[in-house]
Amino acid sequence: MGNKFFKFEFLLFLAVFTIATCGLVYELVAGTLASYLLGDSVKQFSFIIGVYLFSMGVGSYFSKFIRNKLLNTFIEIEILVGVIGGLSSTVLFVLFESVYYFQFILYLFVFTTGCLVGLEIPLLMNILKDRVKFRNLVSNVFTFDYIGALLASILFPLVLVPQLGLVRTSLFFGMINISIAIGLSFILTSELKKPLFLKIKAIASFVILLVAFIFSENILSYSESKLYGENIVYTHSTPYQRIVLTHVKNDYKLYLNNNLQFSSADEYRYHETLVHPAMSIAKKAENILVLGGGDGLAVREILKYPEVKKVTLVDLDEGMTKLFMTNKVLLDFNKSSLQNEKVTVVNSDAYLWLKQCNQKFDVVIIDFPDPSNYSLGKLYTLNFYRTLNQCVTTEGVVIIQTTSPYFAPKSFWCINETVKQAIPNADALHVYVPSFGEWGFTIAAKNPQTSFSEVNRKVKGLRFYDYDFEKLNDFSKDMKISQVEINKLNNQILVRYFDEEWSKL
Repeated sequence: MGNKFFKFEFLLFLAVFTIATCGLVYELVAGTLASYLLGDSVKQFSFIIGVYLFSMGVGSYFSKFIRNKLLNTFIEIEILVGVIGGLSSTVLFVLFESVYYFQFILYLFVFTTGCLVGLEIPLLMNILKDRVKFRNLVSNVFTFDYIGALLASILFPLVLVPQLGLVRTSLFFGMINISIAIGLSFILTSELKKPLFLKIKAIASFVILLVAFIFSENILSYSESKLYGENIVYTHSTPYQRIVLTHVKNDYKLYLNNNLQFSSADEYRYHETLVHPAMSIAKKAENILVLGGGDGLAVREILKYPEVKKVTLVDLDEGMTKLFMTNKVLLDFNKSSLQNEKVTVVNSDAYLWLKQCNQKFDVVIIDFPDPSNYSLGKLYTLNFYRTLNQCVTTEGVVIIQTTSPYFAPKSFWCINETVKQAIPNADALHVYVPSFGEWGFTIAAKNPQTSFSEVNRKVKGLRFYDYDFEKLNDFSKDMKISQVEINKLNNQILVRYFDEEWSKL
């Protein structure tokens, strides 16, 4: 008898562990997916976790109204959590381009999943209250619950997203949920009412998720083809972003988390303006640092100067740099620049790497993603630029992509003014890139006497930049802002500016 009770108790605690792990994974998937599709990852994650926790409270409250068939209800909820949570990312990807009220559906999934998870623990405690001492019951339930949550939070960024992607991750954990339900319905048959019906439902649900898992790449390709409206030739999920490469006629486009990174038709305008003004005015151009720019396109431009002896590229995402070192199409774009013997690729957080840097660089090219969240916003702070300044030679030059002065003038001039606080000899320039519109840059020189119109070296064969800095330094009235705050680590005003300006488009 004791062994039977032990088995009964253990199985239910295992179910709590599973539902805690799976429930958190579903919410992490929803938050990541929302940040991919809707932008502003901090806000999306905050809202989703808040709604999830609130809905768990709602589920816990309504659990007191369930008084009959507790074990049956527990297993049915396990099945429901598996089906709803497992299919959530698939449904959301498919519906993103098809429905107007996408966010309502997103939060409906979050709320429903949270309610069901919130029902589970009170139900379990009611089931076991006459079989386990109350002190042990509470302790064990919450131990399994919290350990499950910890496991999910560790596995999600390190294993699940890199290996399975978002869609397969939620489907996989849905199948785990339902596997537990199947195990309970078979092992605890004598404790259940109408166990056959419960077994059929559990097995049928598992089969549905298994089929969706097998065909998940087809489903994702279908949804992404609708989203981008272009032929998708490559997709890959890394721990940091979803990479999608599309092809229409002679134009290849790279998207990171649904944001256009470059178009092969006009990227030369952007990258020539990013690289050549700084390379041409620097007194020396032997040791070059590139922060971001994992596509190797900026490095391609740098290597056109024979004077260059060493290029160090620091990019967080190893998946990105590996892609641009191995994909044949992309190797044509960057001219195999990342495989050049002069180039060293470092996969690290640029913020942390720079603090430990003990080198001095003649030119620094910064090509970070736009400051759409606080983790990126730290790379545009006064603290970061002051640290950077310590790694620049006395005659060194820095240039930074600084978003659009037309669509986001507050953001643009905020970065410019922040740079000036660290490196006072700084100025701004902009270029029209058809795929993006007007795009801006900030250039700064450590020597106060350095002139941005001075040209110390040139290379032939450029398609756009003609070494006339003044042409790109003229800003019309609609691209100017009279007053902005400095972006500091403790205020991150830039992220607020950016969200305010780009959310209008």
